[in-house]
Amino acid sequence: MRPTPPVQRQPPAPEVDLAFRLESGDGLSLPADLADLLARAGEYGGAAAEGCWQPLFSRWLAQLAGELPAELHASAYSLGLLLTDDATIAALNGQWRQRPEPTDVLSFAAQEECEDGRPLPPLPAGLETCLELGDIVISLETAARQAEAHDHSLAEELLFLASHGLLHLLGWDHPDEASLATMLSRQEALITGA
Repeated sequence: MRPTPPVQRQPPAPEVDLAFRLESGDGLSLPADLADLLARAGEYGGAAAEGCWQPLFSRWLAQLAGELPAELHASAYSLGLLLTDDATIAALNGQWRQRPEPTDVLSFAAQEECEDGRPLPPLPAGLETCLELGDIVISLETAARQAEAHDHSLAEELLFLASHGLLHLLGWDHPDEASLATMLSRQEALITGA
């Protein structure tokens, strides 16, 4: 009789402390004309959307756990997600990327390199801490235009952009076509749960 292979158990999904906001510049409420976009975003766009995004980011981080470098392993993570308008993201894009125009998603990673270029040291073994990843900013207006151009829902586009932003927070980048294809493939796997 052949021995039964041990059951591979997935590590528990990490806790995620999510700061979710629907705002335009300076913390103001989104303009009233974006109410239609929020409705089209379904569960990912309303005031209760944090309850959808938080477990989603937790699942995505669990899926990525085996691929993360040691310095990004944690039992809990903290990140921010801001759904905003074109004017706000254009201002941020101009300030941080010197491109004062709307874009779909920006990521501001908290975990980068030390000032001398070395990677951040890993956390001491057994230290339970909440690792700050950074912030993802998505323009609802640009996402809506892209969703229409790609003939899918705004909710699908928001999932695509949020997964892209998360991968950037975790150190992924796409300086060339091959790395972009790899990143897009990984995004698709996150979204479909593969």
